[in-house]
Amino acid sequence: MIRVRVRFFAMIREITGVEDLWLELPEPATATVFWEQLTNRYPELQPYRHQSRLAVNQEYASGDLLLRDGDEVGIIPPVSGG
Repeated sequence: MIRVRVRFFAMIREITGVEDLWLELPEPATATVFWEQLTNRYPELQPYRHQSRLAVNQEYASGDLLLRDGDEVGIIPPVSGG
């Protein structure tokens, strides 16, 4: 098991009601595993799973990311505007 700090922004923060939390993940902790664990805890985030970007340790992450113990994962929701 590893633990990652999850930070929520904008509408994602409003949905969860918290700015951040620690999430335990089984290894290997991929983006898929991350989203499965997070949406188990917050099912209302499911619609944002494929629309949001992940930033690991303050850098945008690719789809094949592998999380490590102590990483900080930010969820960047979709942005609208014109």
